[in-house]
Amino acid sequence: MRPSDVFIHPSSLVDSGAQLGEGVWVGPHCIIGEKAVLGRNTRLEGNIQILGSTEIGESCRFSPFSVIGGEPQDVGYLQEETRVRIGDRNVFREFITIHRGTVKGGGETVIGNDGYFMAYSHIAHDCRVGNTVVFTNAATLGGHVSVDDFATISAFSAVHQFCRVGKYAYVGGFTVVTQDVVPFAKVAGMRPVLFYGLNAIGLRRQGFSRERIQAVKEIFRLLFYSDLNTSQAVEEIQARIPAGEDRDEVIRFVQSSKRGIIKKPSGKWDEESE
Repeated sequence: MRPSDVFIHPSSLVDSGAQLGEGVWVGPHCIIGEKAVLGRNTRLEGNIQILGSTEIGESCRFSPFSVIGGEPQDVGYLQEETRVRIGDRNVFREFITIHRGTVKGGGETVIGNDGYFMAYSHIAHDCRVGNTVVFTNAATLGGHVSVDDFATISAFSAVHQFCRVGKYAYVGGFTVVTQDVVPFAKVAGMRPVLFYGLNAIGLRRQGFSRERIQAVKEIFRLLFYSDLNTSQAVEEIQARIPAGEDRDEVIRFVQSSKRGIIKKPSGKWDEESE
């Protein structure tokens, strides 16, 4: 029994096993599979498919021609039971694709809360996407990619499988990411991808104080613009910069990197930049 305030357009096909919360709105020509779960006040504008074991939170909005929960594009996938899990208040624009996980990758693709995903964005199997992210048109994640909170992936950029994009990082348009993007950083380019300094504008928009921004900038000076290798730079950061949320976030990220970090600067250190 579905709540009485659920709207389903007569042209849509909703399996009897699907779970639709209060206030769900299903527009024309949608297909919702038997294992789908849609949270309260989620809205499907039309021509949308929700497939497989897909759980969607509250107050999400889907624009036309999106496919959520499709099979992973992995040649080793053998129809195992895997899933997609999406949080609350996300906006998915036209032609979005999000694929289920694989057994070898943990079995689920996960998206947090309050994200904005513009047209033609693609999130592949086993990705982990955080909260309050922005994916601009045609932003693409390969399998097993991690994108942390408040990150931005700009238009027509691709992130290679198993790479990570840190908190508050900014990936410029038409970028091909093949290594990890450090938290708070700006990167852009194709081969090579270059480091363009601190994402200062993004940090200010998120309420970072001048002092906090300057502290991260000093971390970046040591990590990216000194003559130290990465391990030596981390030791110097630990010695010079007091422990704190931002310092520890950068150190944890760098020390846990398996693919290496994007480190080549676009130019010389400029004390007055940002």
